[in-house]
Amino acid sequence: MISVRRAGERYRGGDPAAGIESLHAFSFGRHYDPANLRFGAILACNEERLGPGAGFDEHPHSHTEIVTWVVEGELTHRDTAGHATVVRPGDVQRLSSAGGVRHVERNDGDVPLVFVQMWLAPLRPGGEPSYEIVRGIADSTPYALPEAGAMLHARRLTAGERTAVPDAPYVYAHVVRGHVALDGDELGPGDAARITDAEGLELTAEGAAEVLLWEMAR
Repeated sequence: MISVRRAGERYRGGDPAAGIESLHAFSFGRHYDPANLRFGAILACNEERLGPGAGFDEHPHSHTEIVTWVVEGELTHRDTAGHATVVRPGDVQRLSSAGGVRHVERNDGDVPLVFVQMWLAPLRPGGEPSYEIVRGIADSTPYALPEAGAMLHARRLTAGERTAVPDAPYVYAHVVRGHVALDGDELGPGDAARITDAEGLELTAEGAAEVLLWEMAR
């Protein structure tokens, strides 16, 4: 089964006066919909836009796997476990908040920052926080997140190029940029597809496109 969710259906959040625009695919903060709490392991898929100098001051997380994909600009990350990094387009950043950690996320550059942040539920709560960043991950290299029983595939496609959708109990496809076709549906920037029991599906790019695919166990 495929459920397509359009970019225009996302919940709007953030603080525009502070240079922060947030678009939420799932219930988040004051936007509560009991029918839209999660899909598979995914609890949140947020599109964040930060103006120069804008950001999220130190705030806590716990029992959540947080994966970040930068689209444009550079993201400055600092956390209370002692990590301080700059995340750039093509990098995959993971913060396992485990029993609890606090972090800061900012745009310290002079151009707008756009990133996609995805929160996943761990298979087991608790433990010690951990952090990882993979620089310039290749399309052919999936990023495994065993803590959540999930795997991320980043696909950067040229016009007419096809890519297989993983055969899995749950697949979440998020279009970062461009347009793709999926089983008769056209998906554009910010659109997503929630796929249950995926088998034999393909995405076809209608121009240059970038798509994030989460493959998840049941």
